[in-house]
Amino acid sequence: MTDTTTDTTTRDWRERQADDLMASYAPALRLLVRGEGCWVWDDEGTAYLDFLGGIAVNSLGHAHPVVVAAASSQAATLVHVSNYFTTPSQLELAERLKRITGAGEGGRVYFGNSGAEANEAAFKLARRNGGRTRILALKNAFHGRTMGALALTGKPALQQAFEPMVPGVEHLDSTVEALEVAMRDDVAALIVEPIKGETGVVPLPEGYLAAARRLTERHGALLIVDEIQTGVGRTGAWFDYQHAGIVPDAVTIAKGIAGGVPLSALVTFGRASSLFQRGDHGSTFGGNPFSTTVANAVLEEIETRDLLGNAARRGPQIRDAVLGMGSSLVTEVRGRGLLLGIGVVEGAAQPIADAALERGLIVNAINSTSIRIAPPLIVGDAEIAEFADRFGAALAAC
Repeated sequence: MTDTTTDTTTRDWRERQADDLMASYAPALRLLVRGEGCWVWDDEGTAYLDFLGGIAVNSLGHAHPVVVAAASSQAATLVHVSNYFTTPSQLELAERLKRITGAGEGGRVYFGNSGAEANEAAFKLARRNGGRTRILALKNAFHGRTMGALALTGKPALQQAFEPMVPGVEHLDSTVEALEVAMRDDVAALIVEPIKGETGVVPLPEGYLAAARRLTERHGALLIVDEIQTGVGRTGAWFDYQHAGIVPDAVTIAKGIAGGVPLSALVTFGRASSLFQRGDHGSTFGGNPFSTTVANAVLEEIETRDLLGNAARRGPQIRDAVLGMGSSLVTEVRGRGLLLGIGVVEGAAQPIADAALERGLIVNAINSTSIRIAPPLIVGDAEIAEFADRFGAALAAC
């Protein structure tokens, strides 16, 4: 019999990635082996200050005691049941989400596993709106890579290899004027990111969400807000649409909801809550007791420790630190709370991110002129001082 076992200790992790993992990602930057708080360590023992937070996922940082305790306890009790049953943690989380979103008693919750899945559910919800098929989305927005979510994503370069797209989606400029022209009584839904994360952390124009709410109500369309990246306290409120004082028809949630454990949700408001009928949608793993228990623990910690307030306070502190560096490479700082985009001169983003990593700081060059930062909501003075030192050194090196 042939021995097919491979001694992984004899192969470099980069070679193993190239041989064994799909080539849909760029080569990994480091091999990370553990984390604590706002820090992670690689296989060589080097520490890195994590100011990306797993791309806005690790709400409480790494190995937070609340997450560890909830995960350990639930894993020893009940990890998964089919959707023929419910569990106390699933019911608790649904009630909690209805409260913090503002959906209230008329709200309903659907659980999935990822942001793309939540947006797929939202797409199907829109198709249930009176038989209408026109869906409006925005240019340069990002809603996911599965086929429905990709059709919503206003980035032609991501779509071209997989055309034809799911039909019925129209992409608009992010202006109230463009929305007024496109909005008619045959529109099923408008889906928007309040801050375009994958475009470089670019907020919608002031007043856009209020106008979108007014126009969708007038024409019977659903207003769906994609809070995959902006939600769960990241911008200093539970959800970014709350800064605008509006109530949507549906909101999609993922990333930070369970502190790193895969989970997503679609929360509906009012009349949108009656659109899905039995059998319209489903998920094998969505809302299982393990993920919902951890999510309840994460959301409870955010609420009781005032991490919404922390995000609101720390964002301006980081903004001031970056602008105070006086670097000619930095053009602006965009965003809200702990989702910030540092605008830099053309072509500088990747060299700056690379220089930061060499100095033990994780940030993200999201395009040639934008660096994204999304540190854990627990970030404090000490971590911000370290960030300023290391990011300042990276700017100086470029």
